[in-house]
Amino acid sequence: MTDTTDVERRVSVQRLGRDLAVAASTLSDEEARFLVDAYYQMQEGRKRAANQARSMDAEPHSVLVWLREQDEILEGQIKRALEKYTDARPVGVWMKSTHGIGPVIAAGLMAHIDITKAKTVGNIWRFAGLDPTSKWEKGKKRPWNAELKTLCWKIGQSFMKFSGDDDCFYGHIYRERKAYEVARNERGDNAKLAAELLPKFKTTTDAHKHLSGGKLPPAQIDGRARRYAVKLFLSHLQMVWWWMATGTLPVKPYIMDKQGHSHMVLPPNMPERLTEALEQARAA
Repeated sequence: MTDTTDVERRVSVQRLGRDLAVAASTLSDEEARFLVDAYYQMQEGRKRAANQARSMDAEPHSVLVWLREQDEILEGQIKRALEKYTDARPVGVWMKSTHGIGPVIAAGLMAHIDITKAKTVGNIWRFAGLDPTSKWEKGKKRPWNAELKTLCWKIGQSFMKFSGDDDCFYGHIYRERKAYEVARNERGDNAKLAAELLPKFKTTTDAHKHLSGGKLPPAQIDGRARRYAVKLFLSHLQMVWWWMATGTLPVKPYIMDKQGHSHMVLPPNMPERLTEALEQARAA
């Protein structure tokens, strides 16, 4: 049996032509949501297949190598289409100027969030399942968007991954917040919450060991820091996007409370006219 050649493998998937790529800029939000979901499903499937191939005693068969390459090519073509979709709107361009936010995440946010219904960032937090007061009661409709909540988790993972890069603004926010959360935890500030959570964990778990000592487990501390960075990013997104859509500032720009001092943390790479509008609002 003759192995499939490199050329034969790589021409099997039809690539996104220039005209079709340009047409992707006119995708509807519903179509973009479908592509974002398809991208992540393909990515997870490819990772599983790669792990299975690595676990084999022998080298993967050429057919398996071919399949992996087709998946990679198709993922890249979807990403290219979403690049055009996000390029077509100013808010998409702004999001992609943020280190850690690429075309797939930006497209997901654009496709899931209706900025006309998000007069405050609280509307977005609730829709994304980031409002701790939101509860999913039995027998009732889920009060948040599951796909958007997953997307926000991915954003937090991205900020954590790139937090060591000098130009990752929200990665630095994540690191600062984690240091703050670690210090609170070590002081015993989470003792009450730890006691409430303790019965939910088996005594054999590492989490139980931390909770029984009056402290939250490291994973929860890290999760808090990631959510903080994500919520700040969403607050900036809401302000920038609202201004781009309406030409006005939001009714209530979000004020961050950091180490006990309330102040506004401004978004990175703000449009010049938005910067001027904020300065005028402060001076008024």
